[in-house]
Amino acid sequence: MSFSRRLGLIAGLSAAGLTLACLAEAAAAEAEVAPPAMLGFSPAGAKAETALEAKFDKTLSATDLKAWLERMAAEPNQVGSPHDRANAEWQLAQFKAWGWDAHIETFQILYPTPITESLELLGPSPYRARLHEPPIPGDRSSADMPGVLPPYVAYQGDGDVTAELVYVNYGMPDDYRALARQGIDVKGKIVIARYGSGWRGLKPKLAQLHGAVGCIIYSDPKDDGYYTDDPYPKGAQRPADGVQRGSVQDMMLYSGDPLTPGVAATADAKRLTREEAVTILKIPALPISYADAAPLLAALGGPVANAGFRGALPLTYHVGPGPAVVHLVVKSDWSLKPIYDVIAVMKGAQYPDQWVVRGNHHDGWVFGAEDPLSGQIVLMDEAKAIGALAKTGWRPARTLIYTSWDAEEPGLIGSTEWAEAHADELQKKAVIYINSDGNGRGFLSAGGSHDYQALVGQVAEGVSDPETGVSVEQRLRARLLVNGLTPAGGDDGGERARLLAKAAKAGGPLPIGALGSGSDFTPFLQHLGLATLDFGYGGESEGGGVYHSAYDTFDHYERFGDPTFAYGIALAQTVGHTVLRLADAETSPQRFGDFADTIAQYLTEVHGLADKAREKTVNQNRLLDGGDFKLAADPSKVQLPPPPEDPVPTLDLKPLDEASARLKASAKAFDAAYAAATASGLLTPAQKSKLNDLLRGIDLTLLSQDGLPGRPWFKNLVYAPGMETGYGVKTLPGVREAIEGRRWEEAVRFAKTTAGVLNAYSDRLDQALAVATAKPGA
Repeated sequence: MSFSRRLGLIAGLSAAGLTLACLAEAAAAEAEVAPPAMLGFSPAGAKAETALEAKFDKTLSATDLKAWLERMAAEPNQVGSPHDRANAEWQLAQFKAWGWDAHIETFQILYPTPITESLELLGPSPYRARLHEPPIPGDRSSADMPGVLPPYVAYQGDGDVTAELVYVNYGMPDDYRALARQGIDVKGKIVIARYGSGWRGLKPKLAQLHGAVGCIIYSDPKDDGYYTDDPYPKGAQRPADGVQRGSVQDMMLYSGDPLTPGVAATADAKRLTREEAVTILKIPALPISYADAAPLLAALGGPVANAGFRGALPLTYHVGPGPAVVHLVVKSDWSLKPIYDVIAVMKGAQYPDQWVVRGNHHDGWVFGAEDPLSGQIVLMDEAKAIGALAKTGWRPARTLIYTSWDAEEPGLIGSTEWAEAHADELQKKAVIYINSDGNGRGFLSAGGSHDYQALVGQVAEGVSDPETGVSVEQRLRARLLVNGLTPAGGDDGGERARLLAKAAKAGGPLPIGALGSGSDFTPFLQHLGLATLDFGYGGESEGGGVYHSAYDTFDHYERFGDPTFAYGIALAQTVGHTVLRLADAETSPQRFGDFADTIAQYLTEVHGLADKAREKTVNQNRLLDGGDFKLAADPSKVQLPPPPEDPVPTLDLKPLDEASARLKASAKAFDAAYAAATASGLLTPAQKSKLNDLLRGIDLTLLSQDGLPGRPWFKNLVYAPGMETGYGVKTLPGVREAIEGRRWEEAVRFAKTTAGVLNAYSDRLDQALAVATAKPGA
């Protein structure tokens, strides 16, 4: 899936740089406790660990990465395809050959595939959409292979509808508000939206909520076609007939199999009916190319689209409704299909019941060379190198579990079903879940649990950037500093760049990103409450134009993704070193001041949201009362004023303020004591064991068993995907989204609830402090 990377890492910085403005000032604060030379290790242990990582690096092979990618992307690789299963079985054999105890876990999931789909423009200039991606000269894989599914989106609602067409720009909430001010209603209409600005699944969902009977999604060349660069095959961008497939399952409610929320989709699982599954949409939806979209858009009348609605097609963009009338038909096969998760285990020699879990997925929408196989081959190279270490007599202190998920693309299904199947054991034993997805050329992206931010920084300092020879940490720092000079991206984007530059200039660890959704970390972080990290490289590779199309092939990736596979090696080193340190650390390599500072910054943002909403409401209502909107409007056009809004009350966020202040104090005290005790070497084995047990499950305290409003499956009260952003993260989501939605009582209620989980986190730190400072024998 990896659309989070498309919006962040591939857009020019890293996901860390684009999704986590709120962390920048936290990282900028000077650390009051200097971390040890290698977090979690004594000097002797650090020396041995460095030698181990050097041996690991020598086994990595760009030649293997290339050969594996060519093999795994050779045929259509979507769920239910013969090649998807063959890839799983081939990986199983590789893991076993490398010395891992490996097996396949199978689940039965609802996975719709198209039977019939058609789209026609009716009227005086009829047009029938081709809905086909023709072969590209010079690309071996893009030929019309058997098993390539036509362009479609999974989990839309089947239907046969005819209606007037309305162009809704990106089809996001602000677009509908803009149309409403023009007096345009989509009820009973079919909407056409362009990809971008938010997750694809929100486009038909919002269309459905606004009363539309169908939704068409197309790729405008302004976003990833000839406006941005030369189309494939001359360049990397989307050709005229390229189509982005994808899932439109409402994963903001829950991920995984739509029929088995909260339980594993085993063969005998109790299932909802399709009608009962709230994550399946009710209206038909279909993705199309810009070649197919152009005749539809050209046939629209109505007002000329405002500047923000205009793409790069050679036509005047109108919004409708009509006179264009379209006929949309979608019918799917809604049968259950098997999926294949490959699970490889290397048992820990000292702590077999402490698990470090590492994952990537192996299914694509067609061939899936960049997304996801460029990341999956890296995971395999790590597993091969770790297997080689084990054959020399080394064993990890903690158990390693390497996973290759199936069915990530339709809804994070393979990882979610496995996480739900093993939920109790994971919450008791897992130290962390470490994820990757697609990979490319450029800058390090890292996101996840902020108590591991310093560890990520230390690992990044030890990995060389293939293009410059400096560390990947140093190169990313330079990028943030340069971007801070001339920040781009509007008010929010500019402020984000300035904050990140401030963090880079401060010289401390660079901020890592907060995780929303869009890849397999979701069930582990936001449902089970496990500590999580997500890694990748990008920003210079050029894969976005063929995202989720039949042109995401080996030939395209070798030309435009990571031609020498050098960044595949860099990712293997980055994740591999992180895995090895977590596996062998003598004491937990966490630093909690980073988490506390991050929470404080999130809380500052939440206060700012309420203050801005209050100011905007006062100003807007004053202009409404004075008739200013009417006077400012063009009388020849429909331009309605916005509706009046109720005043914003003073919100009692004091419990959250107090909990954040306590968290800072507890984290500072523990970090100082922990660093001193570790440096002195006076911690007894019993103290180390108690500390590891206390710290391993600390993220579980951030869960609320009631979950978030309207979506109890999402239980983490610090990190969640936004209901109106999709993959994009919402931090302190119970409070933040309530303020954004002007639900004031809910915001105050969740301030208390969120304060409760932060206090539980502080309680755990205080317990750990008592252990770290206890005198031997006490």
